[in-house]
Amino acid sequence: MIRHKHTHHLPSILLSILFLFNSTCAIDFVFNGFNSSEVLLFGNATVDSRILTLTHQQRFSVGRALYNKKIPTKKPNSSRVYPFSTSFIFAMAPFEDTLPGHGLVFIFTPVTGIQGTSSAQHLGLFNLTNNGNSSNHVFGVEFDVFQNQEFDDIDANHVGIDINSLKSYVSHDAGYWPDGADKSFKELTLNSGENYQVWIDYEDSWINVTMAPVGMKRPSRPLLNVSLNLSQVFEDEMFVGFTSATGQLVESHKILGWSFSNEKFSLSDELITTGLPSFVLPKDSIFKSKGFVAGFTVGVFFVICLLVLLALFLIQRKREKERKRMEMEDWELEYWPHRMTYEEIEAATKGFSEENVIGVGGNGKVYKGVLRGGVEVAVKRISHENDGLREFLAEVSSLGRLKQRNLVGLRGWCKKDVGNFLLIYDYMENGSLDKRVFDCDESKMLSYEDRIRILKDVAFAVLYLHEGWEDKVVHRDIKASNVLLDKDMNGRLGDFGLARMHSHGQVASTTKLVGTVGYMAPEVFKTGRASTQTDVYMFGILILEVLCGRRPLEEGKPPLVEWIWQLMVQGQVECALDERLRAKGEFNVQEMERVMHLGLLCAYPEPKTRPTMRQVVNVLEGKNEVEDSEIENMDTYLLQQLKSRDILSEYSQYFSYTSHPTFQDIRLSSSMSLTWSESVVEGR
Repeated sequence: MIRHKHTHHLPSILLSILFLFNSTCAIDFVFNGFNSSEVLLFGNATVDSRILTLTHQQRFSVGRALYNKKIPTKKPNSSRVYPFSTSFIFAMAPFEDTLPGHGLVFIFTPVTGIQGTSSAQHLGLFNLTNNGNSSNHVFGVEFDVFQNQEFDDIDANHVGIDINSLKSYVSHDAGYWPDGADKSFKELTLNSGENYQVWIDYEDSWINVTMAPVGMKRPSRPLLNVSLNLSQVFEDEMFVGFTSATGQLVESHKILGWSFSNEKFSLSDELITTGLPSFVLPKDSIFKSKGFVAGFTVGVFFVICLLVLLALFLIQRKREKERKRMEMEDWELEYWPHRMTYEEIEAATKGFSEENVIGVGGNGKVYKGVLRGGVEVAVKRISHENDGLREFLAEVSSLGRLKQRNLVGLRGWCKKDVGNFLLIYDYMENGSLDKRVFDCDESKMLSYEDRIRILKDVAFAVLYLHEGWEDKVVHRDIKASNVLLDKDMNGRLGDFGLARMHSHGQVASTTKLVGTVGYMAPEVFKTGRASTQTDVYMFGILILEVLCGRRPLEEGKPPLVEWIWQLMVQGQVECALDERLRAKGEFNVQEMERVMHLGLLCAYPEPKTRPTMRQVVNVLEGKNEVEDSEIENMDTYLLQQLKSRDILSEYSQYFSYTSHPTFQDIRLSSSMSLTWSESVVEGR
């Protein structure tokens, strides 16, 4: 038998090769505090006092931090994904007098930097165009504190697994299941300022995500546990780290410690979980006093007793009413003249055929239908969730009783069983205003005259809501996509799913944050309360986006109001006009400047300085004189402020500008034929 001379060394050589391969794939690190040499920082991310801070007190910002080199994540030329285990301690620190948002994501990404990402709801992870692309090769675990219907978020305090998209593969309310006798789920408020520890393990195509308050032993039951094949997501080597973002809502996202290993799943035990700083906002000391606690306890006890007695009384009363009540509900009795049969609507929409779908909203689809007699209608089918029922009741109770030619007409409604809510509107042949202003071809684009006329139509509609009916109606969602165009291209304001009614002179009591980001007035983010002045703000944004042909927030561009304000103080407000309209030149420069200034005034940050909708209508109508009865009610404070530097000073602070001219300077240097005192006439 022939043997090679060195055959006896073969086992040791194979062991050496195997050891070398494992050593090149093994990555272990533990950061109990950070320094800038250990991580790559992008955007607003900084290292302060050994704490990794991704975002600060700055709106619409992005911060990202990655481990300073790529790590092996998949066996080369193979579908085998290496296991990994990571743990980190984080806090979302709120600021006083500011609503917190938006969220934090632990990520694997093939690239560095923040190119191709957006702030606010995009979390610094993707943007409007690349969200959902399989070529992203991005895996993330998001900790999100803002509910975005466009991404199907379950609520405003959840944890989700993201694969190339902000629509989570799976998600759950933030919290944990304790291991003690009480195994009921404990919810955790992500943006409370508390420190939380997270564990993420991936092995054999299974991923576990667990979280708990820092210092607590890791719960045995994970928050998320799902089978997940990452072989098509991961490249051979990836960067790992964190990304976060703020929008109009602001909070500071902080990482206090971080461990990672693709070999040692117990490495998280080396993280220091004691003696960490707290970011919870301090409470007023009176609430911590023993006297207050004792008095509060006694008061709560009596209140609970009263509530129990009241609940028993109401339950008994409800049972008696239900025995007497017929199948029809109270609100159905009030609006019964508008009711249509389900069979009639089903036939009109061809059985709710997908071919008849003309739009998709947050709470359901919109179908085109033809009633008996050939009358065309639009049918909104609302989901059976709680928000859908609230939208259905809001539309029926408000729009069902409002009659004005510039409001979308509600022909009727239908309710079948528990979960089928249908609203039937006049059909608007020319669709929504945004389809005729943004990203449309030349044949569908509205002319300057049409845009001004449609803005007047909407202004009359909002004035009617505020002053023309027995109750004051606050719309709360005025935007181009909610303005519909009939066959004669007249503007009609619709979508009353967020509308609220209250008596004239009464302040709205709700503080739930609703509306569309980019259109909501600044005070809504602080108080959550809507008013007629927040509607005026939204109408100002509508004026500006319709004249300029761009949305209030667009990728890679400054916010619309800020951009127009800069052009105005530079004497170049005409440059803000839609470039397609400027190319045609078919517009009145004086009128354009006046309406552009009106839009800025409506979108002014201070609500008391904004005009009323009656004043807005008078400006759009070009009225120079008013009746004596109106003069007696003139808002003289507004007119005086327009001629002073105060409005410029406040606007400058809001946008962080300085040394701007006054409105008086701009008026004198422009070609406007009307003075501001003539343009903004009194309302009621």
